[in-house]
Amino acid sequence: MGRGWRGAAGTLPIRTGGSRYLSVTLLLLLLLPCGCREASAQTDDGKSVYFWETGPWGRCMGSDCGPGGSQSRAVWCAHVDGWTTLHTNCDQAQRPSNQRNCFRVCDWHKDLYDWELGAWNACVPVSARTLWTSRPFACSGGEEGIQTREVRCMLKADASPAEDAICEYFELKPRLEQDCLIPCPRDCVLSEYSPWTSCSKTCGTGLRNRVRSVLVPPLFGGAACLNLTEFQSCKTGPCTGPEGMYSLRVGPWSPCALPQTRTARQVKRRKGKGQGLRERAGVKDPETRELIQKKRTRNRLNRQESPFWDIQVGYQTREVTCIHRNGSAAGRNLCAPWDPPLTMRPCVLPKDCQLTDWAEWGPCSKTCLDPASPVGARTRSRQVVQFPVGEGAECAALEDFEACEPQGEGVPPCSSYTWRSTEWSDCRVDPLLGQQDRRRGNLTGLCGGGLQTREVYCVQANAELLKYLDDLREKDQAGQTQRQQKPSVPPLLSITFQITASRPVENKMCKGPIPNRSQLCQIPCPIDCEVSPWGAWGPCTFENCEDQAGKKGFKLRKRRITNEPTGGPGNCPHLVEAVPCDEPRCYDWRLVGLDRCVPGDGTPCGAGAQLALFRCVNGNEEEVDRNLCTSSPAPEPVPCEVPCSRDCVLSDWTSWSTCSQTCSSKTIEGKQTRTRSILAYNAGEGGAVCPNSSSLLEVRNCNEHACTVYHWQTGPWGPCTEDPSASTLNTSAGVRAGGGGPGSCYVGMQTRKVICVRVNVGQVPPKKCPDGPRPSTVRPCELPCKKDCIMTPFSDWTACPVTCDAAGNAVKIKQSRKRLIIQQPSNGGQECPEVLEEETDCEVPKVCPGFRWKTHKWRKCQLVPWFLRQDRPGAQETCGPGLQTRAVSCRQLDGTQADIGECLNFATAMPAITQRCQLPCQDDCQLTNWSKFSSCTADCVGVRTRKRALIGRSKKKDKCKNTQMYPLSETQYCPCDKYNAQPVGNWSDCILPEGGRVESTLGMKVQGDIKECGQGYRYQAMVCYDQDSRLVETSRCNSHGYIEEACIIPCPSDCKLSEWSNWSRCSKSCGSGVKVRSKWLREKPYNGGRPCPKLDHINQAQVYEVVPCQSDCNQYVWVAEPWSVWKVSNVDLKENCGEGVQTRKVRCMLNTIDGPSESVEDYLCDPELMPLGARESRLPCPEDCVLNDWGPWSRCDVPCIRTNSRERTAYALRPPSVGRQCPDTSDKEPCSLNLNCFNYFYNITDWSTCQLSPNAVCGSGIKTRMLDCVRSDGKSVDLKFCYELNLEKKWQMNISCVVECPVNCQMSEWSPWSDCSQTCGLDGKMWRRRSVVRAFQGDGRPCPSQTEQWKPCPVRPCYRWQYGEWSECRVESVVCGDGERYRNLSCFVSDGSGDAVGSSVDEELCGGLEPAVDGDKRISLKEACTLPCPGECYLMEWSDWSSCVSICVKAAGVDFGSVRVRSRAVLAQEPENLQLCPDQEWESQPCEEGECYEYKWLSGGRLNSTRPAVWCQRSDGLNVTGGCPPLSPPESNDSCDPPCLKTKSFCSEAATCACEEGFTEVLSASGQLDQCAPIPVLEIPTAGDKKGDVKTSRAINPTLPSTAQPGRSGRTWYLQPYGPDGKLKMWVYGVAAGAFVLLIFIVSMIYLACKKPKRPQRQRQQNNRLKPLTLAYDGDTDM
Repeated sequence: MGRGWRGAAGTLPIRTGGSRYLSVTLLLLLLLPCGCREASAQTDDGKSVYFWETGPWGRCMGSDCGPGGSQSRAVWCAHVDGWTTLHTNCDQAQRPSNQRNCFRVCDWHKDLYDWELGAWNACVPVSARTLWTSRPFACSGGEEGIQTREVRCMLKADASPAEDAICEYFELKPRLEQDCLIPCPRDCVLSEYSPWTSCSKTCGTGLRNRVRSVLVPPLFGGAACLNLTEFQSCKTGPCTGPEGMYSLRVGPWSPCALPQTRTARQVKRRKGKGQGLRERAGVKDPETRELIQKKRTRNRLNRQESPFWDIQVGYQTREVTCIHRNGSAAGRNLCAPWDPPLTMRPCVLPKDCQLTDWAEWGPCSKTCLDPASPVGARTRSRQVVQFPVGEGAECAALEDFEACEPQGEGVPPCSSYTWRSTEWSDCRVDPLLGQQDRRRGNLTGLCGGGLQTREVYCVQANAELLKYLDDLREKDQAGQTQRQQKPSVPPLLSITFQITASRPVENKMCKGPIPNRSQLCQIPCPIDCEVSPWGAWGPCTFENCEDQAGKKGFKLRKRRITNEPTGGPGNCPHLVEAVPCDEPRCYDWRLVGLDRCVPGDGTPCGAGAQLALFRCVNGNEEEVDRNLCTSSPAPEPVPCEVPCSRDCVLSDWTSWSTCSQTCSSKTIEGKQTRTRSILAYNAGEGGAVCPNSSSLLEVRNCNEHACTVYHWQTGPWGPCTEDPSASTLNTSAGVRAGGGGPGSCYVGMQTRKVICVRVNVGQVPPKKCPDGPRPSTVRPCELPCKKDCIMTPFSDWTACPVTCDAAGNAVKIKQSRKRLIIQQPSNGGQECPEVLEEETDCEVPKVCPGFRWKTHKWRKCQLVPWFLRQDRPGAQETCGPGLQTRAVSCRQLDGTQADIGECLNFATAMPAITQRCQLPCQDDCQLTNWSKFSSCTADCVGVRTRKRALIGRSKKKDKCKNTQMYPLSETQYCPCDKYNAQPVGNWSDCILPEGGRVESTLGMKVQGDIKECGQGYRYQAMVCYDQDSRLVETSRCNSHGYIEEACIIPCPSDCKLSEWSNWSRCSKSCGSGVKVRSKWLREKPYNGGRPCPKLDHINQAQVYEVVPCQSDCNQYVWVAEPWSVWKVSNVDLKENCGEGVQTRKVRCMLNTIDGPSESVEDYLCDPELMPLGARESRLPCPEDCVLNDWGPWSRCDVPCIRTNSRERTAYALRPPSVGRQCPDTSDKEPCSLNLNCFNYFYNITDWSTCQLSPNAVCGSGIKTRMLDCVRSDGKSVDLKFCYELNLEKKWQMNISCVVECPVNCQMSEWSPWSDCSQTCGLDGKMWRRRSVVRAFQGDGRPCPSQTEQWKPCPVRPCYRWQYGEWSECRVESVVCGDGERYRNLSCFVSDGSGDAVGSSVDEELCGGLEPAVDGDKRISLKEACTLPCPGECYLMEWSDWSSCVSICVKAAGVDFGSVRVRSRAVLAQEPENLQLCPDQEWESQPCEEGECYEYKWLSGGRLNSTRPAVWCQRSDGLNVTGGCPPLSPPESNDSCDPPCLKTKSFCSEAATCACEEGFTEVLSASGQLDQCAPIPVLEIPTAGDKKGDVKTSRAINPTLPSTAQPGRSGRTWYLQPYGPDGKLKMWVYGVAAGAFVLLIFIVSMIYLACKKPKRPQRQRQQNNRLKPLTLAYDGDTDM
């Protein structure tokens, strides 16, 4: 905050509330924006209106980085009104500078400069920084504050300051302030008092105490804790005898010290010993000297000669004083009856741990550049010079770590890893649901969409680069330089390409996403060849019209390919058939029709001729130049006859029928027929007579060629082989293929067999077939390239971790390496080797790596020097308590010497090197050590014993013979090793044998079709208990730890459908329709099988497929036979003419290319087009004009309108006689829409479903739609009608589509079994997991729900070290003073559950555990304690730790952490010693997840004497002292005078005595409370009950508010019928009177309700008719 300034009128008096004035200082802050006014040009008279203005500084510019840059800004002269003016108007002397030097920042400065962040200052209240406010008086939860810090830009090298703009170029300036919260002071919170202790004296005046503990310590300046102890004097009775007034008190041991003359005495003693030894050694023989030397070596090893320990044995003393009960010292003689305790003992002089200086930092663990993880670590270490001895300080950490980055130039990049994959496998198509049953069909032809897989593995991405850099580094270090030599061949030609694969590494090295291990693929479905029907036989032609030397000819018929097959037309059946014939011709005349019959000689009737209409065609029926047919005679005119008026009239011949046979033989001949009919009979004798009926039919032979049909038959194409004749071409093609792609390398040759075949006979000589259509026998092909097997190199050998068994021997394990096939061989390439994985034994070390401590023999027990303790009472020179030491060394597991630091890092805790000992005195009883227990003959039978014996003079001493004090034997029952096995826990998942495949560490591939169902096994853990229900190893129960039980995993069954039915016939015979096929459900899926496709919603067991179809409108045609002979109804025998009827037979026939062939059902033909089967007409009479049948109607012009018309014509076959006329030869009718005239348009159908090849499962298909030609009346007709109109076709009829492939779910392989979730106990589990690699699609098999499996771990007992209870404080043979207390460290076993207490077992079972209790390795088995003397005031033991309490503000959601506390209260025994009591103590420590409590004041009557009327309670119901807010606690109105001593009475808020709830006050004549009388209780419901809301009143003095009683839901209203004088109140009489009146009213109402009413009398009526209602008008106008 900036500092303000005060003007002359800065202090203003402000009246507040009319009572006081406040002096307020006005601070004006002048804020000028950047680049605003800096100077004002003023003239001498001070009235200038011009001033200089400046813009902001621009960007720092310059050619060099650093302080050599410059920046500029704009400077202009402005008028006070804001407009710009000339520079000359402003004062030039005050013109600001427009340029200055600056620091030009470059990108590389980022590594040189950085922000330096200072520490946050103390949190300052916001109120202290805000004007006009003062800090609030009451603190609620906390006060808002602000803390600041300094931030500056600095140069990293020397921490010198720099401009902030440099650092701001790269990073915004960090914030300088932040919010903070100042917690409110928290007072100390205490618990309730404990009950009073018993009196400290059994007679006389003593004290009794009650104590409380600290629950929450004072925090943030809160009030200190009150006294934890409350004292109260007590006097049980007068003392009858002398009271013990004196006690012997033992003080603490003094620090360990060395005797002053110890060093000189040792030197003197050693010199004497050395001279004597040498003198004695001089007289020994060599063997004796050798024995002595070995003994010296052994003793030296056993002595503490290690440089790490410098053990010096000193002594320590303590004072023993005689203390009076009042705490004053007294003469020792007053405490004479006690035995003097030990006042001197040997000790180890404490020495702190000494360490060497830190060694240099080791190399950085990160030796390469890695942008993702650039920081490594480096370490430094130091050695132990002196281990701690005695109570010396422990050693600090021996290793130090810090982050580091690789330094120096030329740091290589780190190894990077990436995923690689093998080539994709062949595409595999899963069968359709209908193809699941292998007995129902062959699965070899499946095609369409499928799935292909590959294996994914991890490789080192930059291995080649790192190897290259390593080689360069080695050359540089060796000082070798190589000059580049010029290559002898051009560089491009010397480059050789070699396919290499990287070595696989463990999958965990690759961190990125795993590439897909499967993908969809497509197997092209083969397209079958489809051909059209056979065409008609052609004419007899030469094989080669250019070579007509031979007489051999053939008739050919052909068909065409309608659907091109896969692999080209060579896979189609033969397309040409031939029959030999005679008289072949290449060109011939083909009759088209005959002209009208023209009589000869110009006569109107009689014999004539019909001119033939013909054209010249070739063998393919194609019209050619007429000159080519000149070698053949042209067709002659056909003789005919035009009937005269009296002649018989015949119709024209019909067309020749279809030939009855396709060929002829000796027994079969082809015939064709044609007919004509009689149109009019002759006129008697004068005209030509009609022929008989046989003359109306003509028959001729057809297809007279023999039934010997030949065709060329081709075999399959052979394999593609190299064509030796095309070696040059192959070379060039190979080069091109090699450069262009892997598809083809060479041009080869394929051959096939071509033979001539006679139909229904077999192979015949080739000359029987025409050479023209002979297929080729050779074709070129593309030879695929050879593909050799490509493999990765072997991976590195897997690691060989050294594992040791319980005996310390190394366990033999194996290591392996693996390689992967990247590319499978094909097309004759090099095969892959069989060995993909190698395995070998690991080298097992002779000794398991490990270290252990070795302890040497204890040295001689060392006493305090005699000259120091000779003056002590009861001391003896050669006996007493002492101290002994021993050497400790570090060994490997095989016993060889090792460095001491190895054991510090890898061995268990170091064993003790000192212990206390006792040299027995002459009066002491000396015994041997206990022997081993005798052996037991059997478990649980008999007893076993161990013994010891007295030594020396102890055998003769009576006190030593006391077996109660010194037992010489011990007996115990033989151990009873009974074990009981029982199952525990749940059954595991059902696990298949072999457990499926286990996930490999090298390479990942898609799980194949492995067994996922069938019989497996599930497991349940076994637990073994001994006879004491203690958990033991399962091997004791002869169990391997499991119960194994067979189980079944049901196999999934897929939905099974039938095969497709045959397609139905197209629903329409003309145009577009639909055809249907279906499948039936044979079996529903279960157990996760592939689901069924969507079934029909009506019939749930059927699947339909409907596709569009197209029917040829000319597929079925009506064929009418010739008209029958006229049947005249009114026969004129003379004329044979008149009205008559003709009939004919009409059939529906299948139309082929050769014409109608066979009859079919009539419904297949269009009924609208059916010709008439009968007709009525008039048979012309003789000499009448005879016309032929009407010709076809002409077509109406489109569009159809009424003005258009159509017509048909006929011509006269017989002219009429003179005087008679022919009828009209033309007929005309108007064109009517949808009657005889139609419009045509295209109609497009909807898209079909995606249609696949018959063998395809899924993948690419085709959607089709059909094009119909529709007549204007809605009828589908042949497409030719639309073609003739040249209507536009703009629609695409086929589009590609894709049917989703039924992809089965693909799961990853099972991971290896995890480590056990618990190292011991009953609940350990092992897990393995798998994941979904590819989810199922379509009708694929769904993913199994089980993605993880578990099985129990073998149950192992949980052993742990656990402390026993502390013993009582022990002080040697005296009453009080400083002593010690002890506890044991025992081995416990449990089942690992959280609430398991455990049972004690032999310590050997915990031998493999490091001595630690609850993670604390500092084992403490003894500690100093103080036994208070009689009458002494002392501190109690520490209380238990309080529950964890959160220092929080519940309403605001603020938490300042959690804390727990323990305390020590003071206990006093003598009233006179209270002034000598020590201070009470408490200590706290942070904790986790504390409970947030609230505190509130409660108040109530003094129901007992232990609780005050007002107290503080915590939200968990605990009554406390402290914690409640200090603001206005409820007052405890204990000011009643006289006090309220009546039963059930208390002092009310009005300072008068009142009665408790349920009692009413009975007052005396003086107005004082006389008694509390019980009163009846009436329940009055409250508003919460929705029954009423009645206020409560109570006599004169209402009681204190109280909570509702348990079990009552409403407010209780106590009625008080008695007044203060004891008489009934007036309202009681009123209530009684009202009740009486109410009772009379209720009785009256009941009487009236129950009284029987009288029956009314009815008047008799004369009849039962109702009288009519009459209205009489009385003159009232209202009517």
